[in-house]
Amino acid sequence: MRINPILPGTQPELAEIEASIAAQRGRVSPLYQVLLNSPPMAKGWEQLLTAVRNHNSLPAYLRELVILRVAVLNRAVYEYEAHLPIALKAGATQAQVDAMRDPAQLGAGLNEIEQTLLSLTDVMTRNIEVPASLYEQVRRHLDERQTVDLMVTIGAYNMVSRFLVALELGH
Repeated sequence: MRINPILPGTQPELAEIEASIAAQRGRVSPLYQVLLNSPPMAKGWEQLLTAVRNHNSLPAYLRELVILRVAVLNRAVYEYEAHLPIALKAGATQAQVDAMRDPAQLGAGLNEIEQTLLSLTDVMTRNIEVPASLYEQVRRHLDERQTVDLMVTIGAYNMVSRFLVALELGH
């Protein structure tokens, strides 16, 4: 870990934000302990990621498969391990989860919408630009809100995973 974490309860001026994070997440994880080095970033991060996780119009298992795929693509072990039990609890199967890690299996056992959303995840993570044909495939399955929620989820978890990897959290 490249930045020292701030242990909860050690800085009274952070009590309010720590309480907010704990209320949303159940605890102040090592990720948030590092983010607390910049209270405005920790607060904004918590608000964005809470919206992505708790107010997303996508089915929870699809959201979590997308998050797992971003984590795999960006080699964010911490993020993958954090979201694996969430994905399984949300209804993703072990076969679907396993497919996120193995490009040869990525199409196997996934239905058309799952394949399409994961193709978008791969393209947005690796290439950024989304071809019109792929966007049209996504729109055949999702309405406007779901499309925005999907793209924000992919973008947000690219932010999360890149932050984690750059600061060597979870290595």
